[in-house]
Amino acid sequence: MYQNPIFILAIESSCDDTAAAVLQNDKVLSNVVAQQAIHEQYGGVVPELASRAHQQNIVPVIDVALKKANVNKEQLSAIAFTQGPGLMGSLLVGSSFAKSMAIALNIPLIAVNHMHAHILAHFIDEEGFDKPEFPFLAMTISGGHTQIVKVNSSFDLEIIGETTDDAVGEAFDKSAKILGLPYPGGPLVDKYAQLGNPKAFPFTKPKVDGLNFSFSGLKTQILYFVQKNVKENPTFIEENLNDICASIQYTIIQILMEKLKLAVAQTGITQIAIGGGVSANSGIRNTLKEGEKKYGWKTFIPKFEYTTDNAAMIGIVGYQRFLDNKFNDASVVSKARIEF
Repeated sequence: MYQNPIFILAIESSCDDTAAAVLQNDKVLSNVVAQQAIHEQYGGVVPELASRAHQQNIVPVIDVALKKANVNKEQLSAIAFTQGPGLMGSLLVGSSFAKSMAIALNIPLIAVNHMHAHILAHFIDEEGFDKPEFPFLAMTISGGHTQIVKVNSSFDLEIIGETTDDAVGEAFDKSAKILGLPYPGGPLVDKYAQLGNPKAFPFTKPKVDGLNFSFSGLKTQILYFVQKNVKENPTFIEENLNDICASIQYTIIQILMEKLKLAVAQTGITQIAIGGGVSANSGIRNTLKEGEKKYGWKTFIPKFEYTTDNAAMIGIVGYQRFLDNKFNDASVVSKARIEF
């Protein structure tokens, strides 16, 4: 049995945010994120620019995380880092730094699956937030992933449904781009949707077997819808922006909820936890909370700062792996695609 406290330094660099966190056991002492504004002018993340920005940000971000936590590097018990999935260049910056620092301090190294971390973020000790009980269903929705996962234990996870093409976050961002909104557009669609009529413009939901998702057809449908109406009325978007966003968001939420209801029916599990960047969407959060009353579910929504890419969620997996002696050596490799 390990003596308390266990201090984990966690590093997250899977996409365009450089993040570092320090955890004392399952409690977050600091959670620092440096965002990269450079991608806004390109309307999306440019991998080469992202990896260069990580190189500039990683030292100051880790320095700030340690200082905010009031922890010396000599006190650290282990270093956890994102192994994948993500952009290869970005992942390599985080993994190289983590390996070097772990070797220099002669402490264990822990490789973490980014998607696993989105799910276990619910186990961070945070006042006012309950933790789900096993087994539970996790719906992970982000810019790159849409999954329903049956979580039997911290390290026994089974994907029972996933997207066959685009992720839900991409559907939000691409819809925003079609409407002429700046990147990242997902949060803007949510903002305008709150002011509009969700049933103003009905969109057809894709028919996909089982618990899988598809969003590419919906994106095409939205593109043709906007093009057709703008041709007839050049100011169509400006005049109807709130209603268009509300209708898009409503359709996406209906797709997610139908699959979630089916997953509950198939598994009999009524504990539902959501995670990933898109779980910050107010419409999804509200609909899920309504599901508690409507269907008798118990729902778990993480603290806002643990939904988007952050290092605290990497740290909680690191802590649990530390307790199980699940360590890695410096030969561990970053992976753009990775399984649970």
